[in-house]
Amino acid sequence: MSPAYVLDKYYLAITVLVTTAYQLSGFAIAWAFQFDKITDFTGGSNFFLLALLTLTMGNEYHTRNIVASVLVMVWAVRIAGFLLFRVLKTGSDNRFDEIRSSFFKFLGFWIGQILWVWTVSLPVTVLNSPAVSDLGRSGSDPSFGTACDIIGIILWGVGWVIETAADAQKFRAKNSKSTPKDRPVQVGLWKYSRHPPYFGEILCWWGIWILSISPSTNGSLPSSSRSAQYGTVVSPLFTTILLMFGSGIPTAEKPTAKRYFLMSCGDNAREPNAWKNYKTYLHQTSVLIPLPPALYSRLPDVIKRTLLLDLPIYRFDEGKDGASAIEEARARNGSD
Repeated sequence: MSPAYVLDKYYLAITVLVTTAYQLSGFAIAWAFQFDKITDFTGGSNFFLLALLTLTMGNEYHTRNIVASVLVMVWAVRIAGFLLFRVLKTGSDNRFDEIRSSFFKFLGFWIGQILWVWTVSLPVTVLNSPAVSDLGRSGSDPSFGTACDIIGIILWGVGWVIETAADAQKFRAKNSKSTPKDRPVQVGLWKYSRHPPYFGEILCWWGIWILSISPSTNGSLPSSSRSAQYGTVVSPLFTTILLMFGSGIPTAEKPTAKRYFLMSCGDNAREPNAWKNYKTYLHQTSVLIPLPPALYSRLPDVIKRTLLLDLPIYRFDEGKDGASAIEEARARNGSD
């Protein structure tokens, strides 16, 4: 059977419509009941839905298409399941405390989730589309097992293991009574990176992209199809940029530093060594790429800030940021 042509030959329109409908349905439920239990689950499960939908619509079950789609679905099941389990255990997601009651601010988050899911899913969407998969019937699709296939699967596998292990390690540590309160979690992969799940996720999506563009590497696809496949590089680039400059590292670094600073330096300081411990942790722990602490601590700051991406925007300034943090804490305590 030939693949179904739905709205366009790249499945761009149908995946936009499905993603928009799915996310807005999630928003309607979350807004109506004012809770966060399904927010991250809806985002993660949407990837599963798009991978399965485009694979079945494409109706050309080449090994590469099946493998790429299954890898995306495995990633989606893992992240959606873990995030749902975590929010059910904690009871709520404090990321939404300031926007949950504002219709347009809360809607804005879900619109951002539409953009995230659709953009990051592009490699497998285009791979499964008639513009690429249908050409395999004429022999233009290279046999599975090319260098791109192998590299892509290895990158995805390494990234998935890192992301999965890091999430499990931190969840267990944070729920253990033996974990010290005056220092960050430094178990397992967290000894070598301050954000190992983000590093793993970046590897996963570069792996999916490399696997998905394999049909273009032999030069037998039409130029328009090759351009579309190479253009899906926006998926791993978007993932990398989002985690480096958007809702990833920036939203974690300064708030975490602020918490440890106030433990030691605020009006209600209760852990005198917390800020000192945190500064030691920053000095010896890579921000993203896992490295042994003994090696990282000896590297010059210029290497850390350039090659290893420990950017100045992540830094908590004790003078400027510390003073404002203390004032905010005083104002909050005064209003309680």
